[in-house]
Amino acid sequence: MSREKYNMSQYLKTIFDKKPYEIATNEKDDLLLREMNELHEFHSKNCKEYKSICRALGISEGEFNSLKEFPMLPVSIFKELDIKSIKDEDVVRILYSSGTTSMKKSKIYLDAMTSANQTKALTTIVNDFIGKNRIPMIIVDSRSTITNKNNFSARAAGIVGMLTFGKDYFYLLKDDDTLDITGLEVFLDKYGSQPIIIFGFTFMVWKYLYQELIKTKNSQVKINLKDKLNNAVLIHSGGWKKLLNEKVDNITFKNILKEELGIKKVHNFYGMVEQVGSVFMECEEGYFHTSNFSEVLIRNHLDWSVEENGKEGIIEVISVLPQSYPGNVLLTEDIGVIHGVDDCKCKRMGKYFTVKGRVEKAEVRGCSDTYELKEVQNYV
Repeated sequence: MSREKYNMSQYLKTIFDKKPYEIATNEKDDLLLREMNELHEFHSKNCKEYKSICRALGISEGEFNSLKEFPMLPVSIFKELDIKSIKDEDVVRILYSSGTTSMKKSKIYLDAMTSANQTKALTTIVNDFIGKNRIPMIIVDSRSTITNKNNFSARAAGIVGMLTFGKDYFYLLKDDDTLDITGLEVFLDKYGSQPIIIFGFTFMVWKYLYQELIKTKNSQVKINLKDKLNNAVLIHSGGWKKLLNEKVDNITFKNILKEELGIKKVHNFYGMVEQVGSVFMECEEGYFHTSNFSEVLIRNHLDWSVEENGKEGIIEVISVLPQSYPGNVLLTEDIGVIHGVDDCKCKRMGKYFTVKGRVEKAEVRGCSDTYELKEVQNYV
């Protein structure tokens, strides 16, 4: 394959016309395997870092016979190396992972096709949970977060991606990160009791939508939030570390939002900037689901073998959407367990799983050692 750009495959053209969870896993994995072999060949020819990594791992050229055979890159490698399979002039957007100024951030390069496909896939997946109609939207963040449209943080990218599903947007926070109480009252006076979407990152939802509103609702908020938010659907994502430190798990989170704010429909999603678009939405039964675009494997951290369903291990995420960079098979830093395949009570096809937490630092270091960067860079 000598082409410099990866064109949309027949597989992607086909599944964009289908519901995102209607293909049974066995059929889907056969189709994914064909596409993944194409992507592996493309990245090997157009990304010298990816080719060097494969060489350092002793992976020979040629097709793979199963999804578990593809080389998996640790998500941390995008913090260490600039990796892309396109020319500089074809880059239309750079995404950055979240983190403090002292931390290294992942840098993800998108071309027009990859960006469009990721947005389209995200739309297809989320619409399965909230419907296709665009409805009024509350964003638990400030408008200033999305000011820089060229170098997006993960937080900004998440907001912009979700804007597709709403209209008449209201940003709950002012630029100084204080609540816009007056704006909220105006918004809910106009749209309250109607279907609305609320989007925010998990800790910000907890801190601002719940804790700050509860503090102020008796003195400043003149509206009955339960009456105004009873038809709202909340979509949220992000780390749980701060909430778990407050002894707030997913069930507690949902129960409190229902009891205090009247929000009955809450969907978490699992995803990362290194594989934008391939989000794993939480269904009504409380499980994350793979879609037609993605697959999940659970790896044993000692020998990297694939664990059986029901056993905990490190989550590997597989997606056909990254085309401008080799982010198709990523070893995360999260521990999870697959609970079943194609038989969830929500009626969606695909594997369904839960995330148990982050990998201990020693284990993460072990993952990184598998891809010794000095050795890789010596090949480049």
